[in-house]
Amino acid sequence: MPQDHHSIFETACSDLAVLLDQHPLPELDGIRLFATGCTGFFGYWLLAAMESLNRHGRPVEVVALSRDPQAFLARHPEFRGRPWLSLIQGDVANFAMPGGRFDAVIHGATDSSPQAAANPSVLLAGMIDGTRRVLDALASAGCERFLLLSSGAVYGDQPVSVPALKEDDGLAGDPLSPGNAYGEGKRIMEMLCACRAGSGIPAPVVARCFAFLGPHLPGHLAPAQFLRDALAGGPIVLRGDGTPLRSYLYAADLAVWLLTLLVRGKPGRAYNVGSDQVISLAKLAQVIRDAVAPDAQIDILGADIGAPRHRYLPDTRRAAGELGLAAWTPLPQAIARMAVALNQASR
Repeated sequence: MPQDHHSIFETACSDLAVLLDQHPLPELDGIRLFATGCTGFFGYWLLAAMESLNRHGRPVEVVALSRDPQAFLARHPEFRGRPWLSLIQGDVANFAMPGGRFDAVIHGATDSSPQAAANPSVLLAGMIDGTRRVLDALASAGCERFLLLSSGAVYGDQPVSVPALKEDDGLAGDPLSPGNAYGEGKRIMEMLCACRAGSGIPAPVVARCFAFLGPHLPGHLAPAQFLRDALAGGPIVLRGDGTPLRSYLYAADLAVWLLTLLVRGKPGRAYNVGSDQVISLAKLAQVIRDAVAPDAQIDILGADIGAPRHRYLPDTRRAAGELGLAAWTPLPQAIARMAVALNQASR
């Protein structure tokens, strides 16, 4: 394994081991898990969590669906030869369910790339068809726990009068705007799962995920862009005015949150997943600059690109109150982890 992959992976596993020791999940011991969507950012960190569990004598078997397992292993050779992991090839809309009983299923396969967003009708169809196929497969899996990875995008644009989005706010995006296809698709996925619950298909625990930081974050997202600019010596470029508000949860925290929701979340209930620490994009750029390249210039272009929501902030009191979840990793530590990974990957 190349040294950069090895060190990034070992740091991820170490961070996860600490969190899983502090917040143990004995319900995971010995389970057999089927997962879709394990070849992206979320998947990498969930699989790293499984590696950490298996290293520490807590066996978890994972069967993961991938459109191209070899491409995934080429990007992440650290997962080659792991005895607990089986990658099966297939498209989420028409895959053949592997045999045997599964204790739990995580459905997260959704293309969130800018390329997918550029073709909203195809994106929406894939989300619907993939979820239908997963639900059909669940009927024969015999599982008791089902986690659906949804998104804060289901709420649509956050009104200025709403300081943080709650699970029962009842907000939604404009269904006549193709730009809302991702959020509307996630809403439909939630509804499909709710409608099919029963008769051997467990009601889903829904994770509505917001914004995150960590190695392997998709490069089109603001933290990755800012860090690349900082590592290059600047300037750090903000194409908007820097005022949009976000909160960022570290990826290791994210993985432990998702596994906690899988085994302890209430079926048929949604939980926001994210941090409660609010920061503007301009302030995020400053924090990244100060941590990585103190002499770098920050250029705020002020252009109205129309893409980012002005506010995208979760109310996480349900997850905290019911399950004891929190943003455990400080933002500077999350930024440092991601900066080291990006720096190594650029060599």
